[in-house]
Amino acid sequence: EDPLLNVCMDAKHHKSQPGPEGQLYQQCSPWKDNACCTANTSSEAHKDQSYLYNFNWNHCGVMPPQCKRHFIQDTCLYECSPNLGPWIEQADSSWRRERILNVPLCREDCEQWWEDCRDALTCKENWHQGWNWATGKNRCPWGSPCRPFRQVFPRPKDLCEKIWSGSFRFSPERRGSGRCIQMWFDPARGNPNVAVAKYFA
Repeated sequence: EDPLLNVCMDAKHHKSQPGPEGQLYQQCSPWKDNACCTANTSSEAHKDQSYLYNFNWNHCGVMPPQCKRHFIQDTCLYECSPNLGPWIEQADSSWRRERILNVPLCREDCEQWWEDCRDALTCKENWHQGWNWATGKNRCPWGSPCRPFRQVFPRPKDLCEKIWSGSFRFSPERRGSGRCIQMWFDPARGNPNVAVAKYFA
């Protein structure tokens, strides 16, 4: 049994090991046959200011739904996927012992995320740090104006690689290649990320 395969990271809400969940909510449902998230986590992944991270997507006005769905999908992948083992690293942070680094995200997933968010607004390129939390939710730090994503992240690669401080890297590989992780997949055809984790392990 390879220790990098079929594992859950040691972070804030993950189960200690993956297994089936009867029902996962909406966008997290593709992972229900083998998941690192609970049903409760999967439903919280869809909420603004959810108890998961108390993170405010609407820090520069309301995030458009076609953009927000990518952030929900990103949260589902992070919370539910048992196929990120090859990219788990130690994290020295108060809220999690492990994080993911340089997960090769399929080109189309990254490009579509950028395309659907290009006109949404944000004030920061790294969403992991540097917010003003004085009110209990993340607000833009002083001196950081709200600008369209396409200015903050000029290329899809910038968005995918910078927004979560290197959690993802932009892969030139395409969906279905078996060489990159898909944020979106059709569970009826199985989870394509199982083979990808195996390839990189």
